[in-house]
Amino acid sequence: MGNDRGLLQGKTIMITGASSGIGAAAARLFSAEGAVVVLMARRKDRLAEIVTEIRAGGGRAEAAAGDVTSRVDVERVVNHTVETFGGLDAAFNNAGWGSVGADIHETDDAVFDQIMDVNVRGVWNCLKQQVPAMLRRESGGSIVNTSSTAGLFATGASSPYVAAKHAVLGLTRAAAAEYGRRGIRVNALMVGATRTELLESAIRAVPQVEQAAAARAIQPRLADPVEVARAAAWLLSDQASFVTGGAVPVDGGCSAV
Repeated sequence: MGNDRGLLQGKTIMITGASSGIGAAAARLFSAEGAVVVLMARRKDRLAEIVTEIRAGGGRAEAAAGDVTSRVDVERVVNHTVETFGGLDAAFNNAGWGSVGADIHETDDAVFDQIMDVNVRGVWNCLKQQVPAMLRRESGGSIVNTSSTAGLFATGASSPYVAAKHAVLGLTRAAAAEYGRRGIRVNALMVGATRTELLESAIRAVPQVEQAAAARAIQPRLADPVEVARAAAWLLSDQASFVTGGAVPVDGGCSAV
């Protein structure tokens, strides 16, 4: 799986939400493109399986279990990455959580709090710890945050999720503006409906969800997680050296119509 001429050769990359879906696909792809990957998620067993798979293919990977809503956990993972591999070059802040859509007056406050905590505070915690590590490197760094088409317009997702993904884009643009002159690029992926475990569970509960989600896009299907991972890989690579503050759609054209 290792690649001495890959897109991400020589980079140490932290990936959150790495135990399944887009994060797991990114872990495999980034490793195949030559990166050292540090995988953060809450599910230790899933992380261990992915790390074992990557190492078996000749890649370098390490599991670092933790919760992005915990500043202490994120700080520990970033510090461990720096101490183990000599620094942090890039990060894919992909952890997120959503719920089945409901009208605002029917949405429990606890659901709002959890969605904002994972999606917004999780990215905030990561930026707070990752940026200082990257500032210590002369080469700067690159960060990609996973937002959503729900970060551009209301898509039928729950109101708290729409608000949270708008906030992720706002944090992305603010961080890009603050750190661009110091060599750190920050971009957001505006992701459309993707065949993740979370969406698959929704489809099992309400089969019509798949057709409705696919119908919004010009390419009327769900994305495969690796398609999103490929966009993140390019943004994290040196090939995207003049791209920062971007809201990059990976949505099959959903945001174009």
